[in-house]
Amino acid sequence: MGYRVVDPTEVEPVPDRPCELRRVSEAAGLSQLAVNRFSADPGEQLPLAYHYHDEQEELFYVVEGTLAVETPERTYEVPEGSFFAVEPKSPQRAYNPDDAGGTVTVVAVGAPAVSGDAHAYEGDSEGETDG
Repeated sequence: MGYRVVDPTEVEPVPDRPCELRRVSEAAGLSQLAVNRFSADPGEQLPLAYHYHDEQEELFYVVEGTLAVETPERTYEVPEGSFFAVEPKSPQRAYNPDDAGGTVTVVAVGAPAVSGDAHAYEGDSEGETDG
């Protein structure tokens, strides 16, 4: 049996990201599930690019603040305490709006935990990304 308590503040942030990203999966000993904690100041986005996943389903839980998620159809506002689900092949870009009153903190869960599954959407010049 395996159990772990993970303090995300003890997980090193990933360098060169648009906001603070702490990858929790490895510290938690998870291999089938990708878990990330994001903290974004006003004007910062969570992923590297507007993107979609081939196979991975994503679920965002807003711990603090209000998350904005841009999709081809509309932009969603996801308030604190709410979830936002994204099916595979559904383009999205999550961010904290420029005019936000403070930081947004989000826990993102993706399954399966696959590599090379994220792709930039609509001619984004950044190409393949890791979400």
